[in-house]
Amino acid sequence: MAQPALDVFRSLDQALAAAVAAAAPSVVHVSRGRGGGTGIVWAPDLVISSSFHTPDQTNVGIPTADDGDLEQRDAEVIGRDSGTDIALLRVTGDGLTPAKLRELDGLAVGNLALAIGRPGRSARASLRAIGVLGPAVRTSWGGKLDRYVESDRQIPRGFAGGPLIDADGAVIGMNTRTLIRGSDLAIPVITLRRVVDELLQHGGIRRGYLGVGAYPATLPAALAQHASGRDRGALVASLEDGGPAAQAGILVGDILVELDGIAITGPDSLRTTLGDRPGQSAKLVLLRGGVKHDLQVTIGSRP
Repeated sequence: MAQPALDVFRSLDQALAAAVAAAAPSVVHVSRGRGGGTGIVWAPDLVISSSFHTPDQTNVGIPTADDGDLEQRDAEVIGRDSGTDIALLRVTGDGLTPAKLRELDGLAVGNLALAIGRPGRSARASLRAIGVLGPAVRTSWGGKLDRYVESDRQIPRGFAGGPLIDADGAVIGMNTRTLIRGSDLAIPVITLRRVVDELLQHGGIRRGYLGVGAYPATLPAALAQHASGRDRGALVASLEDGGPAAQAGILVGDILVELDGIAITGPDSLRTTLGDRPGQSAKLVLLRGGVKHDLQVTIGSRP
């Protein structure tokens, strides 16, 4: 191997090892029944980890100065959001080392990254590349990722809840294996900040709701003409007593077709459209007896 190439390899080798060393004090072990998982220190007494894998009551292993042993502390989940797979744990005592965070600005597809896990006592590293940097995406669990970040291959077992770091040891996001089938993602820092703030204030993520049970509805051409050409909607099959929909005057049998200019094509799109609007007032377009109606509705809010 030519000397310049060897020098580049050695420099990269040392840089990656330094990145792991920088991040390791903020990567903790989270007990999960018979197995173990990973968490990221968010604040001196707070840890984030994977919601799907973290029990309500657990203990957290905090690395000691030589990273050869773990200090065990009791911890409890004070809030979780299955929509983004984030659990927020409060750890007994404080003095934890918060992770260094970075936004996605300046990050590009092809950049090297490291997934860090602590499924056992020691921090483990898995080298990878940034495979996808996409726009906002809605998860099948109803959460919203402000950006879509995916590395080039699956994360190892026990790494979920741990960080994806850059070459400086800064956290790009939290690794998860459960949000989108077939994709191992990193929940970006912008989403982590938003969700953690909400969990601290409310213990859960407030999402908008109407208080209706609905089924998909396909509109015949004659009826679609009364709905600005929309040929699908959400048929109201039940109403929650005293819920937002009942208070707004929605009736069983109404077909909801639009909310604030956004097409409602069925129950899933209704749920998605409402989710980001807790407590807001919105214009709802519906069909009742073949006649188009506009209603003003105040969207409810609940964790």
